[in-house]
Amino acid sequence: MLTHPTLDRLNALGLHGMAKAFADIEATGEAASLGHTEWLALLLEREASLRHDKRLATRLRYAKLRQQACVEDIDYRTPRGLDRPLFAKLVEGRWIDDHVNLLICGPAGVGKSWLASALGHKACRDNRSVLYQRVPRLFDDLAL
Repeated sequence: MLTHPTLDRLNALGLHGMAKAFADIEATGEAASLGHTEWLALLLEREASLRHDKRLATRLRYAKLRQQACVEDIDYRTPRGLDRPLFAKLVEGRWIDDHVNLLICGPAGVGKSWLASALGHKACRDNRSVLYQRVPRLFDDLAL
C-alpha cells in the first residue's frame, strides 16, 4: 500500500486525526484484519474526536476561566445556600440560548467564582462561547 503518499495527502487536506489514526493502524498490524468500512469508520472517528477536542480547548482558552471547575464536582452538602433545582436549570444552559444574563451574588468565600467557572466550563463543553469576567473589568470594558 502507498502509505507515505496517503499520509501526505491526508495531512495536506488538514485531516491530521485521520493521518494519525492511519499511521497507528498500520503500525499495529491491525490493518489486515479490518475491512474497508471499519478502516473508514476508525479514521472518521479519530478525526471527529480530534476536531472536537481542539474546539473545546480553544473555547476554554478564550473563555479565560479563573479556575478548573466542573459542575459534576459541586458539593451540595456545603452550607452555602445553593438551590440544587435552580442550579440544575442553570447547568442545562437554556438561559444562555434565551440571551439572559447571570449575576452570581453572595458573601466572600462561598465559591461564586468557582460556580461561575463551572458553568462556563459546562457551556464550553456544550459548544457555546464563553467569556469569564469579573464585575470591575466588565464595568471598565463597558465604560469605553
